[in-house]
Amino acid sequence: MPAEHPVRHPLFARFQAALAAKGEAAGVAEHRRRLLADARGRVLELGAGSGVTFQHYPASVTEVVAVEPEPFMRARAEEAAERAPVPVRVVDALSQALPVGDDSFDVAVAALVLCTVPDPAAALAELRRVLRPRGELRFYEHVRSEHEKLARVQTALDAGWPRVAGGCHTSRDTASEIERAGFAIERIERFTFRPCVLMAPVSPMILGLARVPAAT
Repeated sequence: MPAEHPVRHPLFARFQAALAAKGEAAGVAEHRRRLLADARGRVLELGAGSGVTFQHYPASVTEVVAVEPEPFMRARAEEAAERAPVPVRVVDALSQALPVGDDSFDVAVAALVLCTVPDPAAALAELRRVLRPRGELRFYEHVRSEHEKLARVQTALDAGWPRVAGGCHTSRDTASEIERAGFAIERIERFTFRPCVLMAPVSPMILGLARVPAAT
């Protein structure tokens, strides 16, 4: 009997796929369009989920390699890839061990995924490895609140939230993690997005672009 896949959240994956579709209509689609505006060349998308991002890639993108380890989500992503406006190849891989070569991508995309990876530092190190010098990391994530009261609530939630939410953490300081990984953040927008009151713990958002330093 084959070993169980190391990333498997059958119930949450179905809920998340439905939630992602509703989120698009509630405003997430516009955030994704802004995230990907003017992206070009070869792109690696980390944690593609059900593939909702694919429809937003501009024609200037020549190929997307979309990484998704969860089996149910990956199957949905493969279906979405068939409808995408650019070539998309979906692969089964983990964030800390991307099956691609060094310096092989122009852009990496992390959209609502760095909250979930087991080791954000390892995932970001891999993204930096696969990007060419001056390559772009485009990020769209929910993060730890800058308001102390909500930040305390997020910290308390993270004692149990990841176990029921597919590994999602509400209190990660992702912008700082990106900088610690050696990226230079060129632009970042912080805003609150709360389509319903239940989303308050994950309402503080960041959207921006970071870059790998030029080769020396």
